[in-house]
Amino acid sequence: MGMPSIDDIRQAAERIRPYVHRTPVIGSITLNERAGANVFFKCENFQKAGAFKTRGATNAVWLLSDAEARMGVITHSSGNHGAALALAARTRGIGATVVMPNTAPEVKKRAVDGYGARIVLCEPTQEARETTTQSIIDETGATLIHPYNDNRIIAGQGTAALELLLQAGELDVVMAPIGGGGMMSGASIVAKAHTPSIRTIAAEPLAADDAHRSLKAGKIVQAGNPQTIADGLLTSLGPKTFEVIQSYVDEILTVEEGAIIEAMRYVWERMKIIIEPSSAVPVAVLFKYPEVFKGRRVGIILTGGNVDLDHLPWKAPVAG
Repeated sequence: MGMPSIDDIRQAAERIRPYVHRTPVIGSITLNERAGANVFFKCENFQKAGAFKTRGATNAVWLLSDAEARMGVITHSSGNHGAALALAARTRGIGATVVMPNTAPEVKKRAVDGYGARIVLCEPTQEARETTTQSIIDETGATLIHPYNDNRIIAGQGTAALELLLQAGELDVVMAPIGGGGMMSGASIVAKAHTPSIRTIAAEPLAADDAHRSLKAGKIVQAGNPQTIADGLLTSLGPKTFEVIQSYVDEILTVEEGAIIEAMRYVWERMKIIIEPSSAVPVAVLFKYPEVFKGRRVGIILTGGNVDLDHLPWKAPVAG
């Protein structure tokens, strides 16, 4: 099976419509002045379960046959996809198991648990995630809903960009963060189908720049165990997402940790909305590379707002 088409994404939009929010697109005059661009933020931080992942998970769960659904679903996730799958499974009335790295933020563990999924912890490596997940599949017969390397997921995530282009009108650039590549894959398919000349840019932490290195190398470079505050962008690309990104993403731009934290705080303070570090990566890219965006209409997908409020990145440790 090849990569998802624009028709697959349009069909996904209809399928998930009863179960997800049509999130708003907002702007900021102050931010536009700083960036020298006209920026439209697609606020998936207001999505159910607090992130865009609800789109892909819902599409995948409602595409299961009744026989598959009875066996339940399973995934591995550092948080947002796990919460999204737990919610989608609950919506359909089926069981869900989420394998999470033991370093996952507590707020994300609580969200997965709150939606009724069973959590199984593992070491924070790609290999540990995959082997733990496979052993549970062998034991239970549950259907794997991969966080990103799944055409059903890619099509579901692409619905955010479909809405963005309807809400914001013509854009010169569409940008989103990149980790496993599900969102960026779906968004780039939509953008290029809508207007082939749109520039599609993926934003990535320099400390976890495996997608950037993969695109340069022409093959998937594994992330290993990267150390970045953007905990939603820790995973490596999959074969399906890499194929789409090679075909439809024009450029991957990277930013340092300090710039990510500064961009996150800027959005909190100036726009009065909560975004998580992964969502701040494209904002940091916008600020770091003004020559790329100057004078352009830029659509940015703010991918999530699930933040551990006890461990904010700019918060000084409490003495004593």
